[in-house]
Amino acid sequence: MNVRRLIPTAALAGSLTLGLVALSALSACSPSDAADDAGGGAGKSGGKLAVVTSFYPMQYLAEEIGGSHVDVSTLTKPGVEPHDLELGTRQAAQLGEADYILYLKGIQPAVDEAITAAGVKNTVDAASLTTLEKHGAEVGHDHGDEHADEHAGEEHAEEDHAHEGEAGTDPHIWLDPVKYAEVAKGVGASLEKADPDNAAAYRKNTTTVVERLTALDSAFEQGLADTATKTFITTHSAFGYLAERYGLTQESIAGISPESEPSPARIKELRTIAAKDKVGTVFFETLVSDRTAKTVAADSGLRTDVLDPIEGITDRSKGADYVEVMESNLAALEKALGAK
Repeated sequence: MNVRRLIPTAALAGSLTLGLVALSALSACSPSDAADDAGGGAGKSGGKLAVVTSFYPMQYLAEEIGGSHVDVSTLTKPGVEPHDLELGTRQAAQLGEADYILYLKGIQPAVDEAITAAGVKNTVDAASLTTLEKHGAEVGHDHGDEHADEHAGEEHAEEDHAHEGEAGTDPHIWLDPVKYAEVAKGVGASLEKADPDNAAAYRKNTTTVVERLTALDSAFEQGLADTATKTFITTHSAFGYLAERYGLTQESIAGISPESEPSPARIKELRTIAAKDKVGTVFFETLVSDRTAKTVAADSGLRTDVLDPIEGITDRSKGADYVEVMESNLAALEKALGAK
């Protein structure tokens, strides 16, 4: 995945070192550790399991499945684009003090490194709980020879696409309700293992979450079954799993990375695709500037609307939680694709 902002290695190392030093000091003087060990992992937050999550999709599962038995905090605060997260000393220490960590490897390299350094026993990578696939601007184009003439003389188009998207393993698994349900089941099982005293509650809550996601999947399947077009244009390739699940074609402006600039060749290609496939809307998202989407839309005479990748919930989100925002996404897709 083409990740946009990385913490310089030296700065990261220094930050983590300070965090671990602070953590060591806390460990040396905190009486709660002995109590936790004696209690068989009952947790450090008033008897609750202290859970740290990397960003909102992980936070949602931890809160819904953990219920009243967990105390959940997240490293990525509302309004912060997850890829832009820079960890400070306090957050490094927060990781080290967790009873349980839930993250998604590949979204936030700084978090990935810090979690490895924290060495918490009950650390779960959501990517290991389902099967990841490859999506990107240059992956999954199935236009056959229909655009052959357009590409004649554009020797660098494929190179530009690779630069924009660097299509690789796509981490946006939470935007497919079926894959997200698979992750939910794995999270539930891992919480049962981390806190066996409350296993029955975790099991019950997992069933509720999976049922909710199954209903969401059915709504998408029915709502998108009969549409005037199957193609949609969005800022970046966050919706590859969703498109694949419901028989749609995602055309991204900038590939996997939300802030990559599209090449002139890609802009030209999108204009052609929009005309041929009767695309009427260019989607942008809540945590990234809509400038590029509006430029592409204006260039092709299209409308703009929000298709939320749900990397965080803010005042701009059309919904209070994951399910509500996904329902808003469905409504936006039905309108843009001409659902019947």
